[in-house]
Amino acid sequence: MSPRIWLTIPTYNELGNVERVVRDACARLEQIAPGDYRVLVVDDASPDGTGAHAEALGASLPVEVLHRRGKAGLGRAYLAGFERALDAGAELVVVMDADYSHDPAYLPQLLAAAEDSDLVLGSRYVTGGGIAHWPPLRRLLSRAGSLYARTILGVGVRDLTGGFRCIRREVLEQVELRTLRSQGYVFNIELTFRALRAGCRVKEIPIVFSDRTVGESKISLPVAIEALWLVPVLRFPSWRPRRQGRRIPASSASAGAAPAGGGDGGRPLDHLESDGGGAVPRERERPLSRRGA
Repeated sequence: MSPRIWLTIPTYNELGNVERVVRDACARLEQIAPGDYRVLVVDDASPDGTGAHAEALGASLPVEVLHRRGKAGLGRAYLAGFERALDAGAELVVVMDADYSHDPAYLPQLLAAAEDSDLVLGSRYVTGGGIAHWPPLRRLLSRAGSLYARTILGVGVRDLTGGFRCIRREVLEQVELRTLRSQGYVFNIELTFRALRAGCRVKEIPIVFSDRTVGESKISLPVAIEALWLVPVLRFPSWRPRRQGRRIPASSASAGAAPAGGGDGGRPLDHLESDGGGAVPRERERPLSRRGA
């Protein structure tokens, strides 16, 4: 019988982190869902041998590795992991970073919150959440980015860019994964926005995000630029700014974004609950179907 819980960990040059985070995550999951989980490492052909090292862990742990041919972006790695987990029958898909910025100690809270939510976000910006070991400028830029996305999209989610999350199978099936356009960290914004548009119940739980101590950050200038121009397009798909002299092609992904002008009269998409920042009223647009319901 296929495990109900799949934990997906994208990696690129994480040899110094992958074993520790995988073993810790397995220990936590074994406590709360013994034998009912699997860890999927999605490796982008890491030159440092991360994929091979993770593969070796599968000899003693419920771990498998999805080896991709090269580095194609975080969004593509997420999609590959989601598709593998869904094909294997996963009911809950958890995503976390490999660099220990997402502490596996929060896995029990994420999964507990998923009992009555469709998408659970580990949030730095609700009461009880936070960031450790970041300089003031980076903290300011992160908060400003979250505020920018939240304002443009008209949603109540406090931490749209965070990558520590638990997603019900039905959400991944309903948001039309193959039409997601974003790469990098905007992928998380687009997925959450589409889930809200679909009427999914989204909950934030507080986490403390810690900066990596081993390896190098994968955040780059192109990722930041993508956020600036793509976030408005998610909300207003008819507004497609010129980029490098060419117009951005229309995409069928518009089905998951608000129509031009918002399509909702400017109403915020409030299908959100928060364990730390107070509840936001939920106005479900379309009920999320549940298998077996």
